[in-house]
Amino acid sequence: QVRLTESGGGSVEAGGSLTLSCAMSGDTGEIGRVAWFHQAPGNEREGVAAIRRRDGTTEYGDSWKGRFRIRRDNARIMSWLIMNNLKPEDTGVYFCAASPGLILLPLNQSYNYWGQGTQVTVSS
Repeated sequence: QVRLTESGGGSVEAGGSLTLSCAMSGDTGEIGRVAWFHQAPGNEREGVAAIRRRDGTTEYGDSWKGRFRIRRDNARIMSWLIMNNLKPEDTGVYFCAASPGLILLPLNQSYNYWGQGTQVTVSS
């Protein structure tokens, strides 16, 4: 079992920045990929970005490419989602997810382990 804990959410004005953190514990040796998902109110969860643990290869959804960055630290077993130039449509709950495997696409593929989510609110 792997446990994921997100932190760093909050409220920010449009154009601002936030960094979300994901701390992982448990049987982390099996993790091959980590991703961040966004769920806007009333919408389904959608993949924002994913990173391969082994070599740091990343993939991004079109809505977030160029504004968001995903990072990981294998020694500290953590991941971050660095969010810049935030827009009101970025509002929602952000989830960290992890799974065995090395394939990052599609972004909306299934993940074995999920955090509880952290709320981000962007005001115009």
